[in-house]
Amino acid sequence: MSDQIEVKYTFNAPRNLVFKAFTDSQHLQNWWGPQGWTFQVAKADFRSGGTFHYSQQPADGDKMWVRFVYNEIIPTEKIVYTSFFSDAEGNKARAPFDAHWPMETLNSMTFIEDGEQTILTTIMAPLSPTEEEFKTYFSSQEMIHDGFTGTFDQLAAYLKNNSI
Repeated sequence: MSDQIEVKYTFNAPRNLVFKAFTDSQHLQNWWGPQGWTFQVAKADFRSGGTFHYSQQPADGDKMWVRFVYNEIIPTEKIVYTSFFSDAEGNKARAPFDAHWPMETLNSMTFIEDGEQTILTTIMAPLSPTEEEFKTYFSSQEMIHDGFTGTFDQLAAYLKNNSI
């Protein structure tokens, strides 16, 4: 079994626009997260060492808080960040849906230009998981893949219907 999960997605948009949609909270708030959920940006500081803190909430459920800490940013090429569930103040918290979900994951997104398209490769791996957290994370590969693909579908539609 691999120790990471990879999701590839091709956008029919140039790399600079796809990258901008990930780095500008005015755009990000319109497509990030599961379809049909409300999304609210609490803090967006897109720089190495900066954070992105947001909440997302299903129509019939409780609000979940998530925080990213940006480790590396290469404009239009790469974003590396650590993500974790948090409370409203941004403090690390256990995932509300599974007590055995890893406390942190390392995420790397690379943006490759291919003509007028952009190929996004997202690689995710739990950071220092316990054995139980590792099993929980990798038993959820399909859910993770489907979740990111659905989110990227929303971005593709957003890019098609909005000028950035």
